[in-house]
Amino acid sequence: MNKEHMKSAVEKAKGKFNEAVGRATDNPEQELKGVEQQRAGEGHEIIGDIEDAAKDLRKAH
Repeated sequence: MNKEHMKSAVEKAKGKFNEAVGRATDNPEQELKGVEQQRAGEGHEIIGDIEDAAKDLRKAH
C-alpha cells in the first residue's frame, strides 16, 4: 500500500463519517462534503493504482 492508497482510505473514511452525520442531523451541506471527500479518496486510489502499475513496469524491464 503506497502513500496515495493511505490517503484514499483516510479520505473515504472521513467522507463516510461526514455523510452519515449530515444525514443524521439533516445537514445537506455536511452530507455533500462527505460525498466530495469520498470522491477525492477515489481519486487518490486511482493515482495509487497508477503509481503501482508504473512501479511494476519498471521492475519488469
